[in-house]
Parts: sequence; structure tokens; C-alpha cells
Amino acid sequence: MIPSYFFAHGAPSIVLEDNEYTQLLKKFSENTSRPKGIVLFSAHWEETVQTVSGAETYETIYDFGGFQEELYRMTYPAKSDRSLAEQVQTLFSKQGIESTQNESRGLDHGAWAVLKLLYPDADIPVIALSVNRNLSNEQQYQIGKALAELREQDILIIGSGGTVHNLRRLNWQSNGTEEWAEQFDNWLQSKLEAWDTEALFQYREQAPFAQDAVPTNEHFIPLLLAMGTGDANRKAVLLHRSYQYGNLSLSCWQFN
Repeated sequence: MIPSYFFAHGAPSIVLEDNEYTQLLKKFSENTSRPKGIVLFSAHWEETVQTVSGAETYETIYDFGGFQEELYRMTYPAKSDRSLAEQVQTLFSKQGIESTQNESRGLDHGAWAVLKLLYPDADIPVIALSVNRNLSNEQQYQIGKALAELREQDILIIGSGGTVHNLRRLNWQSNGTEEWAEQFDNWLQSKLEAWDTEALFQYREQAPFAQDAVPTNEHFIPLLLAMGTGDANRKAVLLHRSYQYGNLSLSCWQFN
């Protein structure tokens, strides 16, 4: 059974960078079996009803401004897979999760920046999924859990977001890491490795510096979604953690 993953997508410019984290992503396909398809939850696609992408070939969405011109010339023309999209909706329906399909939306940078590092040839079918910040943390987990059986079919499930993601606190000139960001991620690591869902669902009340790390939850949700897909085995492995701009976390979690 193929693992599922959470990838922090950082700033859009991550796709141009060469560091320990981007090297991990670039070598990902060398160290894992090739999936038959990819199902990806992006923090940058928010809907109030769970939405499933269905564009035949995705356009590339440049949902950012002020970055290198090279980024605006990049494309990721991945194709969808109608049968996989329908299967995703069927799995949601079995768990009483309402869903709808969007056949026109392209891939935002939360999706394509990560995928371009993982699979630059864009030759694996992709189904993008929205996130809903209005649901409880337990409901987020259950949405991920609903898709768990896809892993048995060699479908790679990815949550793309960020654990410490506070754009107002970024220090663009910093080469160090601020202690509060590490304290939040250390707490998170201990709860993920223990699979302590009770604490994780209450992270806003229990985790140190939660409000600083997660001022809004759309980037944190993909972690809970990816985690939910691993409910059967309940094993979380931290593959990487580093920081940019003082506190923007770049982390990769594997859920077996």
C-alpha cells in the first residue's frame, strides 16, 4: 500500500530553489514506486462544499504576485482522470460527505509547485481537491480517511499546505529560525508520532504559539486530511523539516 504525504509548499518561488527540502522533493520519484494517479488537497483551493477537479487538461494558475518572472512562464499541463474523479466522489458519498465537481478550474501553485518538483513531466493523472476551513478538525480527518482505500490502488494522496504559515510574521532577510515556530512544530511532531488525534484536534487550545503558527487554518487542514488517510496503520514519519524567512516551515510527513 502506497503511503500518503503532507508537503509544505512554502513560497511560490520554492519551485526555483535548490536546497535540502527541494532536493528531497526532486528525488522523491526515485525513492518511491510510481503512482497510477495523484489526489491532492491544496490549501489554495477553498470551497464550502468538497469539490473535485475534472478539467481534461489543467491550466496553470498564477495565484501570487511580485515573484520572479520565470514563475509566470512555468506550466504544469497535467491531465485529469474522469474515472478516478468519479471514484473519489463515490468514496465521499459512502461516508455521507457531500461533493461536487469543477471541470474548469486549473491547478493553483499549492498544487503545481509541489507537483513540478515531484513529477516534472506532468505525466501522471491528477485530481485536485478543495479544502473547507469551516469544518471541525475531526471532520477534516474523516474526509482523508474516506479516501484511504485509494492507497491500495497505487494512488498517491497528498496534502499541500504548511504547518507554520503566518505571512505577517515572515522576515524575508532572516537566515535563522524563530523559537516560537520550532516550539509549535515540536509539539506537533510529538502528537503526530504518537497519533494523538485528541490533542491534534484541539491544537488551537493545546499547542504553544498556535495562533502565531496558524492564524488561519487553510494551510494546516491538508495535514489533517493526509493524516486521516493513514488511520488504519497510524504511523507518521517526519521526513524533513526546515524553515525559511525566520518561521515559514518546510516540512514533509509520510503517513503509512
